[in-house]
Amino acid sequence: MSENNSTRGDMPVDEFRQLGHQMIDWIADYLKNIEQYPVLSQIKPGDVKNKLPQQPPETGDGLKNIFDDINNIIMPGITHWNHPGFMAYFNSTASGPGILAEFLSAAFNANGMLWRTCPSSTELEQLTLGWLRQMLILPDDYWGIIYDTASVSTLHAIAAAREYAGEKFALRKKGMIGNSAPRFRLYCSEQAHSSVDKGALTLGIGIDGIRKIAVDEKFRLIPGELKNAIDEDKANGWLPFCVVATIGTTSTTSIDPLDEIAKICNAENIWLHVDAAYGGTAAIVPEMRCILNGIEHADSIVVNPHKWMFTPVDLSAFFTRKPDVLKRAFSLVAEYLKTTEQNKVESYMDYGVQLGRRFRSLKLWFIIRYFGVDGIIERLRFHLKLTQDFAAWIKAHQYFKQMAPAPLSVICFRAVLKNKTEDEIDKLNEMLMNNVNSTGKIFLSHTKLHDRFVIRLAISGINTKEKHVELAKTLLDEKLNELKNNG
Repeated sequence: MSENNSTRGDMPVDEFRQLGHQMIDWIADYLKNIEQYPVLSQIKPGDVKNKLPQQPPETGDGLKNIFDDINNIIMPGITHWNHPGFMAYFNSTASGPGILAEFLSAAFNANGMLWRTCPSSTELEQLTLGWLRQMLILPDDYWGIIYDTASVSTLHAIAAAREYAGEKFALRKKGMIGNSAPRFRLYCSEQAHSSVDKGALTLGIGIDGIRKIAVDEKFRLIPGELKNAIDEDKANGWLPFCVVATIGTTSTTSIDPLDEIAKICNAENIWLHVDAAYGGTAAIVPEMRCILNGIEHADSIVVNPHKWMFTPVDLSAFFTRKPDVLKRAFSLVAEYLKTTEQNKVESYMDYGVQLGRRFRSLKLWFIIRYFGVDGIIERLRFHLKLTQDFAAWIKAHQYFKQMAPAPLSVICFRAVLKNKTEDEIDKLNEMLMNNVNSTGKIFLSHTKLHDRFVIRLAISGINTKEKHVELAKTLLDEKLNELKNNG
């Protein structure tokens, strides 16, 4: 135990300074040498927990002993999202400036629930979201707020949509149960993220209140099917209140035809929320801005800088053209939260479930200032190029087949061998993915398309280079040949 670790007071500043330098050195070495670690943790369930004491320590310990356990016990159980070989899911890379901003945010330990409780938090959030809005070429009337994840952003969008459609039924006062309101119906594609369902469940819409709309051959929501579903539901007494379109679906990164969907929603006065948590970032690149065509007609949109803009988890940017509706859905100002300036300033606590709010905008501010818009564009453009290069390799391959378009930075593919059934091909591809992942050099994930196992390769890590994509190709070839030779 440190000689300064007494029963009263914090860690002495001099000790903090010394240990802080050591911590920075450790993190810098970790980032520099990250490829020495297996990208996917190779341990078994329970390996971390069972090596640590099951009772809390009676007395304090020194940081050296704590870091011994970090190195020997915690590190083997880390899946390294910062690893350039991490090509699963949507990679959440923590860049250097973002990591430093997290340090500073923790040091400030500010709670931005009210303007008064941290004016800089509130006003920097307003500023950085204004920057991001301009980078995405969103209309000037979009107002923004930072939540933690897209799941929470989408939850708030659905809540605002419910408030917008249900104001005449006094839902805020009476709730969903025992109300005279008709049953509410939400629409999204068959490829929509599960957070849409969870948001609807949380808000009392229920599974039966969610209607999944069919997709086309490119896994995009079919507008005609949406219109037919709305007409049918209205005839049967439902109240269509929300449509969720997706720009970059989780499985295939498909882009729903936003412009056509928006026309339907506007004609029916239905709230349109756009889930662009992953794909929206691509619109920062000039030649990709077309993916948000029609966004000026949507009511809300979510974009997650922590998915593809090098921001440490978590930071989800939510924009809406109707902040008054969002505020109406959530604002409750208890006496102890009232301030003399409350009518002159914005307090973000009024626009969501949370009261306490982290100083997340600091990360966004650091990253945009450090890299600049041009630097961010070039990094995103590079990822798009690497993706198309990999897609060309898949197309030319004797055994691999691309299973969906690759409009952004994810490719869905699978090995297809003659004289094998579809079930056998499914098992082959699952083994192939697991065998590649077991090398510790590359980490891939999967999805199912038309009920068939498909491998996903995602390129969005800030340190992912051509050599890492070439390594993925080599490993896929090697492991497929081993499976073929073993029958």
